Amino acid sequence: MSVRDDQIVRELSHYLHEHPADRMALLPVYDAARDHSQRRACTHDRRCPVVVTGAVIVDERNRVLCLRHEGGYALAEAEPEDADDSLSEAALRLLAEEVGIRDVWTQPGAEGPFLVDVTRPGHHRYGPRLRVGIRYLFRAHSGAVLPSMLDTGAAAWVPLTEVGIPSVRRHVEHHLIGTR
Repeated sequence: MSVRDDQIVRELSHYLHEHPADRMALLPVYDAARDHSQRRACTHDRRCPVVVTGAVIVDERNRVLCLRHEGGYALAEAEPEDADDSLSEAALRLLAEEVGIRDVWTQPGAEGPFLVDVTRPGHHRYGPRLRVGIRYLFRAHSGAVLPSMLDTGAAAWVPLTEVGIPSVRRHVEHHLIGTR
């Protein structure tokens, strides 16, 4: 099974219900996904938004798991593949493949996407299409990553204050308030 457009519509609906202030920014994405779901095909001549997904994993010391990327560290994100049953599964698949993450659980109160971010064309690698990142929040113990991945620098636990994406920091802090 693969992630279907109606699943994307459900995830966006859930997020918009929780974050009504983001409604105007996400309405074109929601409409395109709904149109795909109803028609069961893309009629936008491949100009529709590209949906990617990412797992933001926070350990017991409120550090975020990041992967080595272009001389620094970045949050992992992936395009869903045919074998993925859900967007959150696709996000975790990438981290399992790259750094052997295991024993991950959903952050209570953040079962759906905790952040949806949109990047304009020209600011990403997907050409003239909008990039829509649907991010999920998970928890794990710092030992959930293969030690060799940390030792070689393929991954790192980065303090939340050093995560370079302000919207991710802000949303993670919002969900962690009850856990500090």
